[in-house]
Amino acid sequence: MRALWPLCLALGAAAAAAGGAGGAGPSAERSAVWGPGLRAAAALPARYFHVQAVDQQGMRFTSSPGENAFQVKITAPEEQFTRVGVQVLDRKDGSFLVRYRLYASYKSLRIEVKIGDKHVAKSPYILKGPIYHENCDCPQEESSAWLEEMNCPKTISQIQRDLANFPTVDPDKIAKEIPQRFGQRQSLCHYTIKDNEVYIKTYGEHVGFRIFMDAILLSLTRKVKMPDVEFFVNLGDWPLEKRKPPQNLHPIFSWCGSSESKDIVMPTYDLTDSVLETMGRVSLDMMSVQANTGPSWEDKNTTAFWRGRDSRRERLELVKLSRKYPEIIDAAFTNFFFFKHDESLYGPIVKHISFFDFFKYKYQINIDGTVAAYRLPYLLAGNSVVLKQDSIYYEHFYNELQPWKHYIPFKSDLSDLLEKLQWAKDHDEEAKNIAKSGQEFARNNLMGDHIFCYYFKLFQEYASLQVSEPKIRDGMEKVQQPDDDLFPCTCHRKKAKDEL
Repeated sequence: MRALWPLCLALGAAAAAAGGAGGAGPSAERSAVWGPGLRAAAALPARYFHVQAVDQQGMRFTSSPGENAFQVKITAPEEQFTRVGVQVLDRKDGSFLVRYRLYASYKSLRIEVKIGDKHVAKSPYILKGPIYHENCDCPQEESSAWLEEMNCPKTISQIQRDLANFPTVDPDKIAKEIPQRFGQRQSLCHYTIKDNEVYIKTYGEHVGFRIFMDAILLSLTRKVKMPDVEFFVNLGDWPLEKRKPPQNLHPIFSWCGSSESKDIVMPTYDLTDSVLETMGRVSLDMMSVQANTGPSWEDKNTTAFWRGRDSRRERLELVKLSRKYPEIIDAAFTNFFFFKHDESLYGPIVKHISFFDFFKYKYQINIDGTVAAYRLPYLLAGNSVVLKQDSIYYEHFYNELQPWKHYIPFKSDLSDLLEKLQWAKDHDEEAKNIAKSGQEFARNNLMGDHIFCYYFKLFQEYASLQVSEPKIRDGMEKVQQPDDDLFPCTCHRKKAKDEL
């Protein structure tokens, strides 16, 4: 979607591998600082910006100058206390990711980035507020202004592709037909957003996963005035709309799409939750992974690695291959559920290991589970090369990925997996470049701001297809905003409105 690399670094692109001439440290004046976390209006659960180490000659570092090379301090000048969590994440390639989460809202923030006692680049950065924290209910009334503040792309090709199947949407019609067709045997949520309030009615027994959809919708409505819109979300794994034109297609939002279905894809619940809970209750998110990519490429274990549960027969085949070629593939199950009768053949199960420990291995195998394996964003963000199984299933970003550029493909039946692994071993530099391209893709397309942009653009464009007014239907209940905020905020937008 959007490259985050600033133009000012172009001159330093040919840096020596060690980074920094003669082993000298980074230059405070020449190093670069940029990113959405330096914009007051770009509200995210966890805000972030980048720091790139550059030496006195203008050459950017390509390895770490030390995890404590840069010091970051964030304060609210007009407050006695600043309730903000800050982490400086060393990405080990000469760049750093600085993330911070506000626990209160402020009139202004001062962000200092220093090397010793010297300010880096244009530090200190003064964010003139108000700067709202995640739980502050203060939506930007103008969607165009919010899209600009968030630097969202004008169009997203996957959204265009999905909505092309639905020239128009009739809320009254789908409100009746979708529950009749799917409501008895599927787990669905029927949502209406009206006047920026969220309403829901659920169908089916297993609707616990609604918490992820509730959370992103509430977070969006706290940040921006959402269009009035009515839609259905599939809470199950498999895409639902299997009809083909000219049959009557029903628009159903799902976390996973397939070449055999017409569902409208959204970012997965896993990726969505990790964005909302970054620096909160989750440890695996797109930022944490970038600081835990294991040893340097040259020092990684050259065995291909996989761990997971038995949710697809090809995973059984992968474990069989691992048994036959243990020096090439290390694959094992951490849980048996689908093929319990085969546990004696493919067990015993092994202990879970930290996802970050995956990156001790140079080759990561990505193989479908019940549908697409939702770990792919994190695997791409690491410093290992991904070997991805050909699949009918896809996440919201797969169509932007290119085989042999961002990952190494292998056949669905695993028949050429060993051959592809051998290719990677025989072409180490090319494999390293593929790993780097995949990593850059994840950094530039799968961060929190990209996820928020995707959701909003999706609902905005879907809403424009509606031929009648969305309604709060019988049986719908209001989804309440959280009320346990320790530091309530004053919304200047609402205040200005009240004063009129």
